[in-house]
Amino acid sequence: MKALDYYWRLVATALAFTAFGICGLGFSLIVFPLACIWPHRASKQRIIAAIIHAFFRALVAVLVAVRVMKLDVDGAHALHRQAQHAAIVVANHPTWLDVMVLLSLTPRACCVVKSAHWGNPFFWGVMRAADYVSNADPVELVEAGARQLARGYTMIIFPEGTRSPARNRLHAFSRGFAHMALQSGAPILPVLMDCDPPAFTKSMRWHDVPERAFHMRVNVLDPVGADALAAQDEPPALAARTVTNAVQAHITRHLIDHGFFKA
Repeated sequence: MKALDYYWRLVATALAFTAFGICGLGFSLIVFPLACIWPHRASKQRIIAAIIHAFFRALVAVLVAVRVMKLDVDGAHALHRQAQHAAIVVANHPTWLDVMVLLSLTPRACCVVKSAHWGNPFFWGVMRAADYVSNADPVELVEAGARQLARGYTMIIFPEGTRSPARNRLHAFSRGFAHMALQSGAPILPVLMDCDPPAFTKSMRWHDVPERAFHMRVNVLDPVGADALAAQDEPPALAARTVTNAVQAHITRHLIDHGFFKA
């Protein structure tokens, strides 16, 4: 029975990845050209954000239904509330699925995407049609993120820049989210992510299916104001460093407190 369960989850994972790729390619080839000629930018982005949210909600529901993954979320109401009050979601990044889960939970979201992904043949159109933000230029990242926040979109940022190096370690956070928070005045919403057993990590491929269904846990913490973390007379660069260090320490401490990290 254990072997049968393993191969079932392997096949289900392969089918899910195939469907994900086909849908992404279809979106890029069909929806992106339509988005380019859509006359009203605000309604275009709103519709595309809703489509992406609905697609990832459906994909997560399927993965849970076929017993590939389990999902527990604490504080999801805070992500829904941000549909009326934009915030900057700052999360650790243990697995490739983190963005999928957060987009499925956040109705009105925009992501910061690593510049290397903008040439992906399956998803280049999705990212452009949704007005996602590239991290290629740090100054433009902050400016573009502030514009999206002003439009009412919650920014989803993984400040490690890539998946975490190990289950109990984080990469040093980049400061883009801190500059964005200080410039826009938007609150920072720290989010804890955990996957047990590890799946789709930096060192694993899609077919490295764990011995049992992986358990994704998401904990949304209370919002934090960037202004409260930095001294009022600090210059912007120093204030951003202070906020970044404080948020990384805050997330790390809660990862330990929740048992996601072992001290």
